[in-house]
Amino acid sequence: MSALLPSSTLFEQHQIRRLYDDATETWWFSVIDIVRVLIEQPDYKAAQNYWKVLKNRLAKEGSQLVTDCNQLKMQAADGKNYMTTVATAETLLRLVQSVPSPKAEPIKLWLAKVGYERMQELADPSLGVDRARELWRKHGRSEKWIQQRMMGQETRNKLTDYWKEHDIKEGDEFAILTNIIHQEWSGVTVKDHKAIKGLKTQNLRDHMTEAELIFTALAELSTRQIAEAEQAKGMPKNKVAARKGGGIAKKARLELEQKTGKPVVSGSNFLPPKKKSLKR
Repeated sequence: MSALLPSSTLFEQHQIRRLYDDATETWWFSVIDIVRVLIEQPDYKAAQNYWKVLKNRLAKEGSQLVTDCNQLKMQAADGKNYMTTVATAETLLRLVQSVPSPKAEPIKLWLAKVGYERMQELADPSLGVDRARELWRKHGRSEKWIQQRMMGQETRNKLTDYWKEHDIKEGDEFAILTNIIHQEWSGVTVKDHKAIKGLKTQNLRDHMTEAELIFTALAELSTRQIAEAEQAKGMPKNKVAARKGGGIAKKARLELEQKTGKPVVSGSNFLPPKKKSLKR
């Protein structure tokens, strides 16, 4: 799976953890958080035990609901990331029907609303743009940074649209080509770039500097235009286009670094400052 953007949302003041997979454009919700709401039990252990019993019952009934769930790392109350059972809104809608609870109907309406908002964004992309812009503002990003981030996302979307239409599978193949482009222009893999910035599950692009965003966009724009010119179809030819497109941005990066004496790839990020532990 490619970049996962962690966040949380509220249902009647209950925090529901979720992750957004930008490759498949899918929200994954914490099953335990939903179960805690359904059984009206704030204790995490109680929700885990209930889910364990429910899983066994569903398995015996031959239900596919459990196999439709996934395991992803999510941040717990202690600030650490643990493997957590997650499911899409569609799977959770079916799962909720298996739990007798006065909260079942409100949860189903809430999950349907999440899906409806996504359908609204597909019909009118500006709504998704507005939500993203507001989120970045809340996290202290400048208007200039936000504008660059949005332009970069538009460039990215045009590239992935080309890939979809030319025999490139979403998910792993998108990630492979993205990594080739990134390594060509920056000199480091996506994973190493995240490590340089001290990121774990966070979306790399949300922590890029303006320069990093610009060079990423240049590399992806160049890749798409080269692929279009060469009518690249399938992985082998699109890998070639990815290397060429990334190479164009690399030349520009090296020239800028030579003129300024400063590296473009930066360790800076927008992570909140770590809380200092009080020594006794």
